[in-house]
Amino acid sequence: MSTQTTPYLVRAWRLTRMLLHVLHGALILAMRYPRLTNPERAVITRAWARKMLDIFGVRLAIRGDNPGFYPANTLLVANHVSWLDIIALSGGTVSRFVAKKEIRSWPAIGWMAANGGTLFIDRSNRRDASRVNGQLAEALEQGGCMSVFPEGTTSDGFGLLPFKSSLFESAMIAGSRVQPVAIRYLDETGALTDRVAFIGEATIAQTLGRLLATRHLTIELIYGQRLQAGAPGLATRFELSAAARAEILAALGLAEECAEAPCDQATDPALAAN
Repeated sequence: MSTQTTPYLVRAWRLTRMLLHVLHGALILAMRYPRLTNPERAVITRAWARKMLDIFGVRLAIRGDNPGFYPANTLLVANHVSWLDIIALSGGTVSRFVAKKEIRSWPAIGWMAANGGTLFIDRSNRRDASRVNGQLAEALEQGGCMSVFPEGTTSDGFGLLPFKSSLFESAMIAGSRVQPVAIRYLDETGALTDRVAFIGEATIAQTLGRLLATRHLTIELIYGQRLQAGAPGLATRFELSAAARAEILAALGLAEECAEAPCDQATDPALAAN
């Protein structure tokens, strides 16, 4: 973990700019979004996300074959490290997200998520996946780009948890492309860091404080091979889930046996150099 931190005045300035940018985003959602097409919304969303990363002093590095800023009928699947993942992904490829239902009740964030098109799932109710799959499939069939975090929770970013295959059914129904995306957080040396990982007993306020105090942070989005639901070897949600996870494992530089309990390994210099 990096020990270099920003001065308190820099943190206060970042926080002030962040709050103003969140307010700006809320005004856009309330006044402009309802009148815009999805591609128009995507242009605004990506610009807003990249500006937020700039406010935090975060560098976004994109590797692999980005499918575009708003690819139609595409399901993005990514590993999950932090709430910052959503902003980073939106800075690369804009999509609507699936989130746990508890987020809907969070002050300000819940309102913005709902008005931004987030679908909420009750992870304590296994049958709720069927409802969300229907909504996901409908959005995909209408030309939408949707994102899910199939681990179902966050991790420290050093490994990859097993995927829950349930929401891949939406891609099977809609005949979608599935775009695996690996997310890596790197410190100033190019090494993996868990400084802003949203895990354990960490709160949003705590992780935000660490982010504001971080002098150097790079978020890598590594796009893997696109997968076509229903293609040979991808005829079920289980096969599709396994193939997407394999792509993300490869992008993270992990062997299967190192996924849940990461092996000791040096950071891949080819990945860190971008």
